[in-house]
Amino acid sequence: MICPNCQKNIADYSTFCYNCGTKQTATTASVPCDIGGKKRLVRSSTDKKIAGVCAGLADYFDLDVTIIRICWLLAVLFAGTGILAYIILWIALPVGPTGVVSNTSVPVASS
Repeated sequence: MICPNCQKNIADYSTFCYNCGTKQTATTASVPCDIGGKKRLVRSSTDKKIAGVCAGLADYFDLDVTIIRICWLLAVLFAGTGILAYIILWIALPVGPTGVVSNTSVPVASS
């Protein structure tokens, strides 16, 4: 998927562009209806700096990943428990799927 603001390639169905921070429009960020199911907390396999925990939390809570990373950094610097929590989530959270099935193969009826 291409961000309409900065024209950089980002992960499919991202809510925010992790290059420029622009919120994606409903048509570019919406997940196809055939994927469905409940939203699961998983580590990101496409947008990760260390293990994908922050990007997974950002996707789950529908926030910008930069906000989550800054909050995590503050938790590490001030409380000191951020490192332990990150390692626990790194171990506990499963890795998310790498690809999403798209609706491009569905034929369109013309009249």
